[in-house]
Amino acid sequence: MEELQVRSFRTRVAKLVSGVSEVVRLRPVLPPRKVVSATTASSLLVVVILGFLISSRWIDFPTFSGISFQKTFSFSQTPFHYPKREGYLLNCTTANMTIICPANYPATLKLNSSSSEQCPDYFRWIHEDLLPWKKRGITRKMVEKSEKFAHFRLVIVNGTAYVKQYDKAYQSRDLFTLWGVLQLLRLYPGRLPDLDLMFQCHDQPSIQKDWYWGWLTAVPPLFHYCGSDTTLDIVFPDWSFWGWPEVNIKPWELLMKDIEEGNRKTNWTDREAFAFWRGNLYTGPRAKLGECNSTKDWNAVIYNHDWGKEVTEGFKDSDLAKQCTHRYKVYMEGNAWSVSEKYILACDSMTLLVNPNFYDFFTRSLVPMKHYWPINEHPKYICRSIKFAVEWGNTHTEKAQEIGRGGSRFIKDEISMANVYDYMFHVLDEYGKLFRYKPSIPPGAVELCSEKWGCSPNGLEKTDKVETMASPTQRNPCAMPAPYDRRALRLFRTTFDFVTGETCLWPANTRSVASAAIS
Repeated sequence: MEELQVRSFRTRVAKLVSGVSEVVRLRPVLPPRKVVSATTASSLLVVVILGFLISSRWIDFPTFSGISFQKTFSFSQTPFHYPKREGYLLNCTTANMTIICPANYPATLKLNSSSSEQCPDYFRWIHEDLLPWKKRGITRKMVEKSEKFAHFRLVIVNGTAYVKQYDKAYQSRDLFTLWGVLQLLRLYPGRLPDLDLMFQCHDQPSIQKDWYWGWLTAVPPLFHYCGSDTTLDIVFPDWSFWGWPEVNIKPWELLMKDIEEGNRKTNWTDREAFAFWRGNLYTGPRAKLGECNSTKDWNAVIYNHDWGKEVTEGFKDSDLAKQCTHRYKVYMEGNAWSVSEKYILACDSMTLLVNPNFYDFFTRSLVPMKHYWPINEHPKYICRSIKFAVEWGNTHTEKAQEIGRGGSRFIKDEISMANVYDYMFHVLDEYGKLFRYKPSIPPGAVELCSEKWGCSPNGLEKTDKVETMASPTQRNPCAMPAPYDRRALRLFRTTFDFVTGETCLWPANTRSVASAAIS
């Protein structure tokens, strides 16, 4: 089995190298330029492989610095008629009565079959994220050590959720994260073990690897929306899958249908032949991206989105389903990974992914040149890298469309809400297997249920929660794949580290690389 996985990995590397060679071979036909030496041509192959390999990583879309928001909205907008959902039972009491959690939630549910489909490959990263606790397990002391980073503590005892709030998260991140967990418990009643966890809702992960080394150090487990190569946070799906009312973003299932409909209205070849990005330029490293806003010089259209204006005008220019009108869409992280990633990849446009430092629960399985085109993140070369990608795509339209469709297919097929819930289930289930104590309800924690969280709000917040209400299912979660083989993973990381070390060649050879690739 180990040898089989190693051979499989080597085959993938060989295909990647072959793909890179194909990109170089299918270079645009432009007027002859200065002949490039063999040394430069060799450097080209190494550097381009580097760009492809190091780009398989990616919350701030958008960051609303200095803007005040109400918790719910009632501005005038075109009403959306949500489909009726069978099994939707939300027991809301009258406004003058105290909302209580009903006692008739099913404790368990009889399953029709013990068989289930295999989970997507990115579920394997759950094993890697939980590796720091595999040998020594998780103790109460470890969990409570994470309290200083956490917005809330979530405890599940006998299938009932309890929360202890430490700090209010930005906007409704914490509310919709907890709402998602409640729907998971409704979907799979009685299936999760007793749990005790801390959750952090800021942009960036908190648990730095260099704070802890060796098996003698107890790493505090902390759940978060994204991770990085230098942190140990346990990655969990973000709040926006259940809607983002503050920015008028629908729940994922509804929004995905809108985006697919928009894709059908505008064929790739009929779209604007430029790269497009819209968002907040004043967060993280994005300021440099604004300098690429020139269709003449850089083949790019870059908009700094005025979110204050959007709020007052009812988000009339923020419909994500109407932003798939360019052949190329740029993704660039802000303070950390951005939820805009899935919306951009879903557009059928070729995604130009500026090499990120952070990843969410599925992006570690994205493949360069299959799902996206990597863009050099260095401020000196980002515009030039975007320009080259657009020139290449406009010359090789079939290849560019194939990459765009590849990213969209991944999002449509792999990031369904069923898979989101199953990922949540498995990461919590595997986490629960590591416990060395029996979780109990902490002092000050309150019981959670859908009635308390779905009946009280108004406006878009309630609308999103009503639409994303889950009902018990008799299906099993998908079958969890085995961990990555250690030898194959070491081989990948060794190759990855070697290619990453070659990044020093990029600044010195960007001009010659571009010349070689388009001459």
